[in-house]
Amino acid sequence: MDELQVRLVRCFAAVFPSLPSDRMATAQSSSVEGWDSVASVTLLAMVEEEFGIEIDVQGMEELLSFEKLLAYLRQKLGKSR
Repeated sequence: MDELQVRLVRCFAAVFPSLPSDRMATAQSSSVEGWDSVASVTLLAMVEEEFGIEIDVQGMEELLSFEKLLAYLRQKLGKSR
């Protein structure tokens, strides 16, 4: 797991403390109990703070999984891994 993934896992763990760590990488809004619109906003705010970025409001609805958020961060931060 690279640094980007580790930091993203910390964000997910803060918002979804009951989510087992082995399920973080496959987490998505449709499969995580309690992942509602409030949790989405909270998670994205944490990601913005953790990574020092601003997520475009119009793209937020696309970032409803660990995998999609990780890909977005890699693209936004210019990281290939």
